[in-house]
Amino acid sequence: MKNAVFVGIVFVVLFAASCGSDNAEDTVKIPEDKSLMIEAQGYFKMLPPIVESNENPVTGPKVALGKTLFYDSRLSQNNTQSCNSCHNLATFGVDNDATSKGDLGQNGGRNSPTVYNAAFHFAQFWDGRAKTIEDQAGMPILNPVEMNMPSEGFVVSRLKGINGYKQLFQDAFPNDKDPISYLNLKKAIGAFERTLTNPGRFDQYLGGDNKAITNEEKEGLAEFISVGCIQCHTGMGLGGNMMQKFPVHGTSYVSATGSLKEDLGKMEQTKDEFDKFKFKVPSLLNITETAPYFHDGSVKDLDKAISIMGKLQLNKDLSPEQIKKIHTFLNTLKGNKMVYATTVPVMPK
Repeated sequence: MKNAVFVGIVFVVLFAASCGSDNAEDTVKIPEDKSLMIEAQGYFKMLPPIVESNENPVTGPKVALGKTLFYDSRLSQNNTQSCNSCHNLATFGVDNDATSKGDLGQNGGRNSPTVYNAAFHFAQFWDGRAKTIEDQAGMPILNPVEMNMPSEGFVVSRLKGINGYKQLFQDAFPNDKDPISYLNLKKAIGAFERTLTNPGRFDQYLGGDNKAITNEEKEGLAEFISVGCIQCHTGMGLGGNMMQKFPVHGTSYVSATGSLKEDLGKMEQTKDEFDKFKFKVPSLLNITETAPYFHDGSVKDLDKAISIMGKLQLNKDLSPEQIKKIHTFLNTLKGNKMVYATTVPVMPK
């Protein structure tokens, strides 16, 4: 009973600090028992091995087809770009560029986020315009700045002209009379991306392994909670589950980030003033490997990004020590492995 009371007291103290303090110099001591772990388990969740979908069940043949399509540059008009070009699975699902070049050499307007662990996000793209990973998979192919295909019919016609795809589509969609379709292309790539989860040491910690992260990393976790980062960065991905204004405090992010232009965010899609400067809260998984940061890739340094987030989102001037602690915790979010990173499929002919 005494232990239960102690855990409850520590939880209340930590929760109150995370929600009620405006003093950026506040610190939280790490208790000797597992109360910090218990609190973390309330805010965050372990990654599943596969992100399942009732609308698009994940099957072996469908994943095999989706993997092949993901790497195939013939999904761009001039055979220059594949999904992997911007979302390189060998480099944590990104190309580490501020914005990515497309089929004609033009750069897109927003940063290409990692594809790892993206399937469980509540919506896709920085402005949330796609509901599912399947919806998202079909959009860059038809985007004139990205893969530049002129129409769905053009894509299907090209795929039907590649003999090797006939069997792959038939195996993936055995009940379809005409399995090579744009809808099935989206389903296959989506099924493949639903397998791209890469849990790390923090998942082991959430699973009960108190030694999976160091004491310094636990201090960083406590600081992350105390400062208030959990107002947006929670759940399986420590983000990816809501839209948020950027900035919450202040009138513009441009001066803080060095952005070259102002992006209206979701408002560009909805034309609703309420959505001005709203962006999807990014997942923090693999964050130490996926620079540059923010929707336009305007900040290369993670410590600077942490400082900016503290000021613009929480209205707090984080100290160098706090930034260091939070950065130390973020190291635990690096995945232990990258699925398919070294197994590029042979393209069908």
